[in-house]
Amino acid sequence: MQAERINLSPLRAYLSLRLYYAKKKGDSKKITFYSEKIEDFDYIRQDVLVKYFTKELFLYFFVCFLFFFVVFFVNQILLLAETILRMRVPVTLVIRLITYCLPGIVAQSAPFATLVGFLMCLGRMVTDNEILILRASGQRYSLILKPVIMMGLFISIFSFVMNDYFLPLGTLNYNKLYHKIIVSNPAVELESQSIKRMKDSTLILGDVEGTNVSDLVLFDNSGNKQRFIVAKNSNVKKSQTPGIIMSLEMQDPLVLILDKLGDDDFESVDAENLTLNVFEDAILSTSSKASPREMTSYDLAKKIKGMKEDKSISKKQRNNYKLEFNKKFSIPFGSIFFAILAFPLALIFGRKDGQTLGLIFGIIISVLYWASTILGQMFGLRGGYNGFWMMWTPNLLIGFIGIILYLRLKRK
Repeated sequence: MQAERINLSPLRAYLSLRLYYAKKKGDSKKITFYSEKIEDFDYIRQDVLVKYFTKELFLYFFVCFLFFFVVFFVNQILLLAETILRMRVPVTLVIRLITYCLPGIVAQSAPFATLVGFLMCLGRMVTDNEILILRASGQRYSLILKPVIMMGLFISIFSFVMNDYFLPLGTLNYNKLYHKIIVSNPAVELESQSIKRMKDSTLILGDVEGTNVSDLVLFDNSGNKQRFIVAKNSNVKKSQTPGIIMSLEMQDPLVLILDKLGDDDFESVDAENLTLNVFEDAILSTSSKASPREMTSYDLAKKIKGMKEDKSISKKQRNNYKLEFNKKFSIPFGSIFFAILAFPLALIFGRKDGQTLGLIFGIIISVLYWASTILGQMFGLRGGYNGFWMMWTPNLLIGFIGIILYLRLKRK
């Protein structure tokens, strides 16, 4: 931005001079005329400046958004590689699973991109003396704060829509497709040298090659009996019976049955072949109820209202739903709080190499914010702490610091 674009131009100086002489002569018509012209001139100039700042903020936000999007996207691919790609799932299905994860990635990337992008943009303007020239021309900080708040609010609304509508939709489709993959090929759920915990039992696996499993051990705690089944070699087959996800055909198994009520009573059985049916509800969640992540904020609000009237639901369970409800708002609207913090922080510390400092400060604050939200969610879910405060405390703290820094900035 050039200095002459924002400094007092000859035209405005001429209008101010004419207004001065009109006031000196007491000509009310000319005073009104020149006053209106100066106001129009200042409005047009401020409008140009607001558009300039908005364009620059959006450009830096977009670049940082792409950066965080790639980071979270790669992280999601690595998670899928660990759970899906090793299962030899067709590439088309993997692409669909990744697509269903995109709303969550977008919703996560937007707030952090707001912080880092705004810090880098405003820091660069401070280093290039653009803010100094603006202040020397008589403009207030509020002129810059206006596009910052507007952009932060716009990004927050965009992120909220992605988080509240498209994320539940993507999660529902993801779970349906994942269920379809497991049912069509149950062997993908089995991993070499791993432990698979099911509803009432635990499965310990040796080497898994295709549908062949070696050194299989099953601990079954259902009923009054405790069963241990050991098989050297087993074959995994898809079952045609509804409700049964797979059948394990064991060769030369050994079954040990213990009575939970009496330590001295046990039974031992060996056989040439044994077929063990694994039901769907032992591995997959077959509940017809949608999880909080699969619900919009409107549906969650109705659910929480109904839970208050149901005395059979524990206080901790109600708090978990409240936490998810607040999370749907706190993370997307973190952009507006980040914008409030970025404005004074960049103007105070961005005098030397503000763009680099903005990047460093932005990443550090993003990591701390991300860690605090995870800790807040853990304390809320496991400790039963108030879901509102666990989710909103990081935002309120950031907003408070931003306001304090802004007041300090205005006093200078």
